[in-house]
Order: sequence, then C-alpha cells, then structure tokens
Amino acid sequence: MRHSFLDRYSSLSSPIHRLDPRAKIVALFSFLLIVVFTPITLGQKFALYGALVFSLVVISKVPVKFVIKRSLVIIPFVGLVAIGLPFLGNDGGSLNLGVFAITPSALLLFLNVIVKSWLCVVAMIVLTSTTPFSRLLRGLQGLKMPTVFVMILSFMYRFTFILEDELERMVRAREARSFKPTWLQSVKAAGNIIGNLLVRSYERGERVYAAMRSRGYDGEIKLISELKMNSHDALFITIFLSLLILILVV
Repeated sequence: MRHSFLDRYSSLSSPIHRLDPRAKIVALFSFLLIVVFTPITLGQKFALYGALVFSLVVISKVPVKFVIKRSLVIIPFVGLVAIGLPFLGNDGGSLNLGVFAITPSALLLFLNVIVKSWLCVVAMIVLTSTTPFSRLLRGLQGLKMPTVFVMILSFMYRFTFILEDELERMVRAREARSFKPTWLQSVKAAGNIIGNLLVRSYERGERVYAAMRSRGYDGEIKLISELKMNSHDALFITIFLSLLILILVV
C-alpha cells in the first residue's frame, strides 16, 4: 500500500505549501463553518465558495483532476444517506415520478447535504495535499488540540498502512497454500485472517509503544524545525477570511 495516501503532493513547492499549517487549519475551519451555515438557496454563493477553494488548488499546483477524482469518493457515501431526502416533505407542490413525489423543500435539503459535503471535502483535500502529515499534526497541537486526539490521529494514520501491508502478506500466504477453496472454506479463512490480524496488531502496538518509551516518547510530536507564523501567513488568513466574509454578506 502506498504510504502517501493523504499527502501525495505535499512535497511540491508553492505559496500554499510554504504556509504555516496553523494558518491553513484556521482557514479550513473558517471555510467549513461558513459553508455549513450558508443557506442552500443562495446558489451563487456556493459557486463563489467553489471558485475560491479551487483557486487555492491552482495556486498550490496540485492537479485539479486529482482533487476532483478524490473528492468524488465521498459522493456515494453522502448520497446513500441523502437519497431519500427528495421524497420527504409536502409543501410547495411536488414533482410526481410515478409512485414518488419530489417536493422543492425536500430537494433543497438533498442539495444542501450533497453540495456542502463536497465543498468541505475539497477544502480538506487541499489542506492534506499541501501539508505533510507530521506538520499537520504539529499544527493541530500548536492550536491547542488535545494531545490525546492528536496522538490517536497519528497512530491511526500510520498503523493503517502497517495493517494493510500485514493483511496483504497474510492473504498472499493463504492463496499460495490453497487450491480453489470452496465458499465456506473462504469464509472460514477470512475469519482466521481477521482474528490473526487483530492479535498481530495488538502485539505490534505493544512493541512499538515499548520502543517509543525507551526513546523518550512523552506524547508530544517532535519536529526538526519549530513552527513559526510570519507575515505571509497573517496575510493569507486576512485575505482568505475577508473573501469568505465578502461572499457571505454580499
């Protein structure tokens, strides 16, 4: 499994990449907050929100195709939750589709979920694609995010790849030792793999923790160079928040 799932393009050089991660995190949460609380009936504002976030994509030199492709992954999950929303409500007339009837208010509720979720995901992709994961965690810690939460994110991200590699080796070993297993044998083998994976992950976690403690781990993320806000970061936050507020109020 590739170990650059989130920050594949974080090594590029651009004005967005060089920003302090705390500035980008503050900008992201401001964007999420304003997008979520903007009424969906104001369609032009959402078009401007999209233009604003994609302007950051262009400036960061992250491929637009990559951002769009990755952001579309969220659509099936959100769509599965919101698929029944257009058929709710009974005010303002309806559009009859056989036995179903779509009301305008329910359709707006559906668009509210889809559009806002997609814009928020695009903004998060911009953040993770322009910030190495270690600096992103350090930025969260610098913003006084609880240390336990930061550590959970750190271990969850890193152990995902370790467990994926371990699972691939176990599946490969099973296939090398079996010859056209039946459906029942496949299910039994899958159960054994899951059980062994849980045991191995627990044992590996204990070994990793013991190794970290022996090397002076105290629950804080260490970086070679400390984070430092400068005038460029302050200028970015000022301009970005000003544009967001301008779109909201105009």
